[in-house]
Amino acid sequence: MKRILACLLAALMLLGTAAVAEGTTITYMASQDWVQDAEMELGEKFTEQTGIKVDYQIIPSDQYTTLLMTKLNTGECADIFGSQAGQFDIVTQLNVEKNAVDLSGEAWADTVDPLAAAETSVDGKLYGQPVQDVSAVWAVAYNKQVFDRLGLSVPTNYEEFKAVCEAIKADGMTPIYEAVSDGWHHQLWFCEMGVAIENAEPGTAEKLNNNEMGFADSATALQLVDQIKEMVDLGYWGDNYMANAYSDAAKAIAEGECAMTVANQGFPTELHDAYPDFPAEDIGFFVMPLCDNQVLNMNPVGPTRFIYSGSANIDAAKQYLAFIAEPESIQYLIDNVPKFNTLPFTTAQDAYSDEISSFYAAYPEHGTVYQTSVKYVNPQWMEIGKELTAVILGDETSEQMLKNIDRNRADQAAAAQDPAWN
Repeated sequence: MKRILACLLAALMLLGTAAVAEGTTITYMASQDWVQDAEMELGEKFTEQTGIKVDYQIIPSDQYTTLLMTKLNTGECADIFGSQAGQFDIVTQLNVEKNAVDLSGEAWADTVDPLAAAETSVDGKLYGQPVQDVSAVWAVAYNKQVFDRLGLSVPTNYEEFKAVCEAIKADGMTPIYEAVSDGWHHQLWFCEMGVAIENAEPGTAEKLNNNEMGFADSATALQLVDQIKEMVDLGYWGDNYMANAYSDAAKAIAEGECAMTVANQGFPTELHDAYPDFPAEDIGFFVMPLCDNQVLNMNPVGPTRFIYSGSANIDAAKQYLAFIAEPESIQYLIDNVPKFNTLPFTTAQDAYSDEISSFYAAYPEHGTVYQTSVKYVNPQWMEIGKELTAVILGDETSEQMLKNIDRNRADQAAAAQDPAWN
């Protein structure tokens, strides 16, 4: 670790030396869980070398999007701001051509993975720097020891999944650890399964983007929401799903309270680091099998760093991004953030285990999740979570939820003056 940090300091000396006043502080605003401890450690080294301080402003996830939009609209944004990217959303929601700095000329720009770069660019100009591992997918992480003890196999359709949940429930465990209180996690069961909608009804994403249909017109989308509610009604999420916090998922699995949770592929290492007696290899993965899905739900985009165009510290912010993008920094993050197996830079060396490689190999058919491939879905992520909560509590029907999503998409399209909604 010391050798890596020494290399980082040496690398930083090679960065462009724009005239930045001694003692400059840059502000970096991001949502919960987007800035890892390892990045803050790198930030300290960056400060030691340059004298530029980094003020990390971490905002609760359920408040972040509203606060970010307010700051962008009032011209009072942080020097660096984090946001989910996506080729549609960075135009319609963030208006990056106005609100963010063109980073195409930065030395590190050509090292961004092409798929990730496409989701952070407009007209060939790169505006963002990826933050997290986008090779990982949200899938069902399961305790292999529990499955072996109960004689269970990885389910390949929804009925098999229900049978697995029933067997675990009969054994006295909660089948699935779900955390509604965080506001961002439980809707993964819906948004990530856009791949199931697309597989059953090919061309749906294109029709949604052209305003030729709505989610309420999709029989698969309706079935998807119905099955999520059925999981809850059958007790598969247990009794405490409304109060659970996702940060306690590893604890729930390690202590045998629950057998499964939706997680990405860094979860086994996270769990093992927190509970050393629980081997990382005891966690396996399978895709969420709602609507009999067997397509791997891929998302080439995630949280991204942008430099605010109205910043008084653009040069200092560029130095920070350049430092973070150095190969040594990238590797430091991969090696010190348990949930990162790689990062979307061509200089990264992945840390996939055999178990993770086997998981990916088991699902040769891939699809892009709807929050990336369909316009006006990701911006209402938290709202979708509220809608889904209303459904599972019985306060709203599945049909009402889908119609509300369509209404919200139409409102956002109107605000963006999208010609398809004209």
